[in-house]
Amino acid sequence: MKIRVVKTSDPAFKLTLRRIIDRRGEREERIEKRVAEIIHLVKKKGDRALMHYARLFDGVRLSKSAIEVKQKEMDRAMKLLPRDDLRVLSLAAKRIAAFHRRQLEKSWGYRDSLGLFLGQRITPLGRVGVYVPGGKASYPSTVLMNVIPAKVAGVGEIVMASPIGKNEAVILAAARIAGVDRIFRIGGAQAISALAFGTETVPRVDKIVGPGNIYVAAAKRMVFGEVDIDSIAGPSEILLLADARACPSHVAADMLSQAEHDELAAALCVTPSFSLARRVEAALARQLQETKRRAITVKALERYGAIIVSRGLGEAVEIANEIAPEHVELMVRRPGRWAGAIRNAGAIFLGPYSTPPLGDYMAGPNHVLPTGGSARFFSPLGTYDFVKRTSVIRADRAALRALAPEIIHLARLEGLYDHARAVEVRFK
Repeated sequence: MKIRVVKTSDPAFKLTLRRIIDRRGEREERIEKRVAEIIHLVKKKGDRALMHYARLFDGVRLSKSAIEVKQKEMDRAMKLLPRDDLRVLSLAAKRIAAFHRRQLEKSWGYRDSLGLFLGQRITPLGRVGVYVPGGKASYPSTVLMNVIPAKVAGVGEIVMASPIGKNEAVILAAARIAGVDRIFRIGGAQAISALAFGTETVPRVDKIVGPGNIYVAAAKRMVFGEVDIDSIAGPSEILLLADARACPSHVAADMLSQAEHDELAAALCVTPSFSLARRVEAALARQLQETKRRAITVKALERYGAIIVSRGLGEAVEIANEIAPEHVELMVRRPGRWAGAIRNAGAIFLGPYSTPPLGDYMAGPNHVLPTGGSARFFSPLGTYDFVKRTSVIRADRAALRALAPEIIHLARLEGLYDHARAVEVRFK
């Protein structure tokens, strides 16, 4: 395996940067056409379509009565799971909930100088759907990170859709601990369609959150507007800013921790020290011999990994802000000083002991982070994603009269004369 070591002064640097930024590529028309067919069939045939696709895609003969997981199955999962596994899940849940309670917004209002009462009301969503990938892997942390903020926000009902698959007990136990109300054993684009439009068994939701493969992502894009969605999750990203004092084995380990996610994952180190760059390169080669997901990790590093030698930490920060990655890690002296200069990042990790897996599992902040450069305008998943805001306006006669001439003037300026009349009629 050969990872790129490139200086920002090299002609190849801009090409390397563009390749990383553009790696998500264009949407595939073939996939979108197939997903559109799936959505249409689920809307038309409901549960029958879900059972058909379970056989077709997952090789599972799913009866109508088995689409929804029974409460006794969740109870059994809690009993089957080893006590230590339950302890870890419960601790993570407790820390995630504690962090997200601090995000809660409150309704507010005030009376202005004219006597108008003006305010904003915060209302939790009625029903939210959480999608959790399954099949060959098991992601209990995804359950916790997507469900708990909704629960803390006060969502009326939380339903989960997942093909579940491997290690069912841990997923069902995580769902019980997080506070899921109902679980449906369905996956893929068909699950997204069922949540968006409802079937005989699956209730229609107001919003869908959670990651998934390219078919799930396409389905979420297509149902947006019918329901709200969180975002379109892309491949994982990490960018480490490291000075000459950084430990190369720590840098390499954190790069590998994100590269093992996906062949499209981007793992980058930006440093002003050419010596550190070479030591990180050597540390990556050593640690790759021990990785369990070598095939995926090597492809990710070869395609979208790089060690970039910058002209200084200032330029390194500029590169980070241009890429706007999911994770930015500061392995530099006085990391707090440089953190303020990072404008575009899903999460910032300060210092050698703030490794990204801390944030992925146990710190408390959400690990559902903006990817693919969307940290320029998106935020991590939070309680604010599970509420809606409603404006409140109350005026008495005197308050409306005080503003009437200006309202009438502006309405006529826009050619909306009935808007003007709606005010005038109140004072005739």
